[in-house]
Amino acid sequence: MQLTNNQYNRMVKAASPPTAHLRTMVTAFLVGGAICTLGQALINLYIHLGAEKDNAFAGASITLIFLGALLTGLNIYDDISKIGGAGALVPITGFANAVTAPALEYKTEGYIMGVGAKLFSIAGPVIVYGLSAGVLYGFIIYLLKL
Repeated sequence: MQLTNNQYNRMVKAASPPTAHLRTMVTAFLVGGAICTLGQALINLYIHLGAEKDNAFAGASITLIFLGALLTGLNIYDDISKIGGAGALVPITGFANAVTAPALEYKTEGYIMGVGAKLFSIAGPVIVYGLSAGVLYGFIIYLLKL
């Protein structure tokens, strides 16, 4: 059976459940905002406890990464992601989830061929393209300032 692109698109649209765009955007905003608010609260707490501003930012980042990895290990972060969508995946906790989840999934295959080989299977491309974009952007800025 040969289908044209239009026929295929109509079949996909008919079979796909409708998306509640407004609800999805609101929950993503609320979950992402809650994560960012937690980060700001951690920064304020660390400054209140006597940390310098730069150290407070680093401490908040480390704490959020730890919490993202911990919640992934406890199978809680997946539930947060289902509710919050991109709001849970974009902040630093989503990156921690992207590194931790494959490591946990392939743990049974051993530490070398399982965890070591799959650790950056999701986050690896993000790191590579992010670094590449940063270098390219820096090079363009350097050339423009000559």
